[in-house]
Amino acid sequence: MTTKEKQVTILVVDDEQVHRYMLSSMFREWGWRCVEADDGRTAVEAVAKSDYDAVLMDVRMARMDGIEAFARIHALKPALPVVIMTAYSSVDDAVEAMKHGAHDYLTKPLDFDRLRLTLTRALDHHQVEEKRHQVQAGENRGKPLSSTIIGTSTPMEELLEMISYVAATEATVLITGESGTGKELVAAELHKNSDRHDGPFVKVNCAALAETLLESELFGHEKGAFTGADRRREGKFVQANGGTLFLDEIGETTQAMQVKMLRVLQEHELQRVGGEETIKVDVRILAATNRDLAAEVKAGRFREDLYYRLNVVTLSVPPLRERKGDVPLLVTHFVRKFAEKNRRTVDTVTPRCMELLVGYGWPGNVRELENAIERGVILMRGDQLSEKSLPLPIQKQQGEGTGAIAPPASLQEAERLLILQTLEETGGNKSEAARRLGITRKTLQNKLQRYDLSFKF
Repeated sequence: MTTKEKQVTILVVDDEQVHRYMLSSMFREWGWRCVEADDGRTAVEAVAKSDYDAVLMDVRMARMDGIEAFARIHALKPALPVVIMTAYSSVDDAVEAMKHGAHDYLTKPLDFDRLRLTLTRALDHHQVEEKRHQVQAGENRGKPLSSTIIGTSTPMEELLEMISYVAATEATVLITGESGTGKELVAAELHKNSDRHDGPFVKVNCAALAETLLESELFGHEKGAFTGADRRREGKFVQANGGTLFLDEIGETTQAMQVKMLRVLQEHELQRVGGEETIKVDVRILAATNRDLAAEVKAGRFREDLYYRLNVVTLSVPPLRERKGDVPLLVTHFVRKFAEKNRRTVDTVTPRCMELLVGYGWPGNVRELENAIERGVILMRGDQLSEKSLPLPIQKQQGEGTGAIAPPASLQEAERLLILQTLEETGGNKSEAARRLGITRKTLQNKLQRYDLSFKF
């Protein structure tokens, strides 16, 4: 189900009839169908009986307030986005509701441009959640991506599947994962496969700049705003107008900077440093972090309201150790890349070299693998990439292992040995072995039969 296939239906919950009428009229102009409820109890009953694409609900109502009604609606239909309307004095209640799953909140009197944008994002979120459930159920697979991300393991197939669904929406996406896993590549895929693909894709590393420099980088500055500001400069938000802004390492920002970012996400407007002009921007935000932002919120280091603004959809990029089946593909890709770059001829990767590369733990993930292959290609002798040109931590694996298995003579033999070793480590548990190898249990079973290992386990 998408918003294009059927008319959107929004449940408006407010005990003020005039306000409901005004919202209903506006929604009809926007092409949406509106159903009205005059208190929280009526809204809960309506949600129990019918399907809606979003709920817009006031906090202060007589028979049942919006916070209690939200809790009951969320228990009935957790994926249904609920946007809370509140007076400024009740913002804390709305933020508390967001902690428990509310999509967003708006303060009265409503800014109608922001209302439309917020509800549009809520509808996108609803669509993404429905797609997510379809993916988990194995139904209605998404259209293939135009993807440059390398990987055929189960974790990567699931990630690419979610990218294909999320890309076409306007949803804000939080990309999580360890350093070196490829979060920027995921952001680039989301932009490339979105309706904004003809617009700019602008990247900012929030950890690379001091707070004052980051503020100028993001928002721009006026001439004379500070020493050295000899001309006006547009910031990254304006540069990304009509496209996508990727905020890498968002978890490294100060709380003062987080407040300023929050305003842009809420109001879609900003002011240059040293300026008074208000500038409207139309930007999709993608953010990435290697931190646990939920833990950072609890520790008081990251603003709770910004976290919930960013965390509309979360995509988690798996570490390389959980997708070892992709290592040979990545090795082949990087060998070709760096052989061409350094004008070297690489005919083969020796079986022992591939075995060490597949068996290594890769704390630096894909970035570390890429660096290792670049080093190997530069230092290699002859036309074979061997273990002798790999970094020492990887070479030190030589001589480790059970000792009962001879060095592999081919890539197929290396795969056979990896499967055998993983099964031994898991005590023959095929489900756990498949998870560690990044393949399905059925695929593992097929490989066991192919390599005549079924009888061992």
